This record gives sequence, C-alpha cells and structure tokens, in this order.
Amino acid sequence: MASAQVTGSTVDRVRTDSPAGRGGRARDWAEIQERMLVPLYQDVYRRLEVGAATSLLGVGCRSGLALLLAAERGAQVAGVEPDGGLRELAAARGLQVSPGGRAEGVARSAHPVPRPAHSLVTVFEQPPAPALVARAAERALPGGQLVVASWGPAERCESAAVLEVARRHAPPGAADPFAPDPFAADPFAASGPGALESLLAAAGARPSGGGRVACPFAYAGLDSAVRGLLSTGLFDRAEEAAGAALVAKELEEALHPFLRPDGSVRMANEFRWAVGTKPRG
Repeated sequence: MASAQVTGSTVDRVRTDSPAGRGGRARDWAEIQERMLVPLYQDVYRRLEVGAATSLLGVGCRSGLALLLAAERGAQVAGVEPDGGLRELAAARGLQVSPGGRAEGVARSAHPVPRPAHSLVTVFEQPPAPALVARAAERALPGGQLVVASWGPAERCESAAVLEVARRHAPPGAADPFAPDPFAADPFAASGPGALESLLAAAGARPSGGGRVACPFAYAGLDSAVRGLLSTGLFDRAEEAAGAALVAKELEEALHPFLRPDGSVRMANEFRWAVGTKPRG
C-alpha cells in the first residue's frame, strides 16, 4: 500500500468552504463526484427504455448530469434542485431547473412546454427521504413511472467505512423534504430487501421492477476524494457539529486503506434502484 501524505490544501479548503458557503462544493460535485453515479443513471435509462417518448423530471437533480444523459437519449427533461449553486451549473448546461414546487418547462427542446406531470420521475437523492418520494410521485402522470435509488447493503459498499465519519459526528435532526438530510436516518436504511419498494408503495406507486449496479468511486488522489465526498452533502451535519477541519482530517484518515500505489483512490460500491407505476385511476 502506498503511503501518501495529505497536504494541508484539503483542510485549508474546507475551513473556508463550509456548508454555509457551498459555491466550491457545487463545483466539486459537478467536476469530481457526479460522474460516480453514471452507471446508475445509465442502467435505469437502459432498462426503462428512456427515449424520445419520455418526459423526465429529475427531483433533486443537482447539476444535471443525469438529465443530460437522458436528453442524449432523446428524452425531454426538466429538474428540481433546491441548491442555488447547483442550479446555476445546471443552467450553464442548458437545463431548466426550478428550486422546488413546480418544475417549469422541458429542457433540450426547441419549444419548451410547461408540464405539470411527467411520464418518468426520478429521485436519485441519497437516501431517498419518504416525504421527498411522496412529493415526487405527485409529479408523475397516471400510468407514469417513479424511480428511487439507494446505496446497496453496507457490506457491499466500501464507502461505508468512510461514511462512518459522518455518522460518528452528525447529531440527529429533522429533514427538509426538498433538501433531505442524509443523517436524519441511516444512509443505508433503504438498502435492505424491499425497502425501496416500500417507499414506492407508500407514495402510491405500484412496484414493478428494479436493479443493482456497481458504482465504483474513483479519484485521482486523496485531495480529490475528500473534495468529492464532501460535495455530496453527506458530511454537512457532521461539519456543523464537529467543525469542517476535524471532519476533513478524519475523512482523509478513513480513505487511506483505499489508496493505490499510484496515489489514486478507489472504493467499490453497489447501488440499488426500484421503479413503480402510478395507477391510472
């Protein structure tokens, strides 16, 4: 195992880029972390045959990569994202993303048309808060589909050891349904058998399928790994409780077992997703 020393750059960065000022975090998500979930997005779209007949709404779409991938398949897409920095990045990609409530318009179309409901609504937020899933279900057309996703079982996710840093420091608290707090509950709470299907059923959708997909988290180096993981929002409450510098230091230490001889970092993970159909009547 390579021995790598973490420079002060990461700790210095988080001292000035706290959850209260997340412009840098939004860029880190778009430039580092977002691509880690591409296998999940692609598996969903392939299995559900997303294409020109699809009107897709991404709830919690972040900076919009999942929407872009759907648009490349011919889908009409729109999004909902409460974080202003992430919305700005999505807008720079030509996407129409609202802060919440109504999601106006359909991006990647010559003539955007307001749509109150969509044939496919996705919730890729981790973990999928029940209130968020229920609100997403309201935006699906009768006969349309609702997708929810989650981390797989902790024993199949090497990142679980890293997430323990956040669980160790984050106090309990209530979650805002449109800015779900990952540590208001166990981030792996929806990974068990039938958990995602239960979320769909509770939101009024009839479970109709799903899948499992490998999503390795791979980074050029330790600094990149810390920045990418912090951009997920999974460590925000821990930073608020224990301080950003301490969380970054412990995160660096937790990542050391996943260092490779060339200095890169790689963690094998499994993600699950499930789809439900909204009744027509």
